[in-house]
Amino acid sequence: MKIAVISDVHGNLEALKAALESIEKLKVDTIVCLGDLVGYGPYPNEVIELIRDQKIMNILGNYDAAVLEEKFNYIRDNEVNKFCMPWAAKELKEENRLYLRSLPRQIVLEFENKKIYFVHGSIRSINEYLKEDSREVEEVMKIFEGDILVCAHTHIPYKKFYGNKLLLNDGSIGKPKIGRSNGTYLIIDIDKEKIESEIVEFTYDYEKTARAMEEKKIHASCINNIRTGIE
Repeated sequence: MKIAVISDVHGNLEALKAALESIEKLKVDTIVCLGDLVGYGPYPNEVIELIRDQKIMNILGNYDAAVLEEKFNYIRDNEVNKFCMPWAAKELKEENRLYLRSLPRQIVLEFENKKIYFVHGSIRSINEYLKEDSREVEEVMKIFEGDILVCAHTHIPYKKFYGNKLLLNDGSIGKPKIGRSNGTYLIIDIDKEKIESEIVEFTYDYEKTARAMEEKKIHASCINNIRTGIE
């Protein structure tokens, strides 16, 4: 079973289209999205509609939840979010709002007797950061009862074993924090003998996204992030 994992698109349609084109060449069996389709980027509706059209399994991200509730309950109350969250909430079509409301907070799949949990933040909270080698990671992996935990939210990809349990983070499709403008996604390949995983970094026309953000007068910090990969 070959699974592609994407997340944190954040309204970046150009990055999502490039990622899906890249994934198509890899002949995966399925794609799982770990949420955060909206926020920051210029095309929240178009991103949701592409995910829906492709019938991609998806879960609710913390920014999705914040936009739905129009509160700073799952995101930081800072200058950027004070612009981006209300902007995305105002842009969102009702049918796309209903779609986000329908999403689960985790997906659990089982292949070759391996149980895989897909979450946005962690198994404890939709907005918990499982940063590599952090105290939170140690706590979560100690109580985690599956075989593979796949998370997002940090926008920084990594993979690490904790005994026989594997933790994977796919990074971000549309809002990079890796010091480059590229997006990342994850490939998991499971058979009876082994589990293999690969973090894939891809390029796309980020200037097209940045120009669209400028035209829509989105916060300058968000535009700079698209061009530099630095938050």
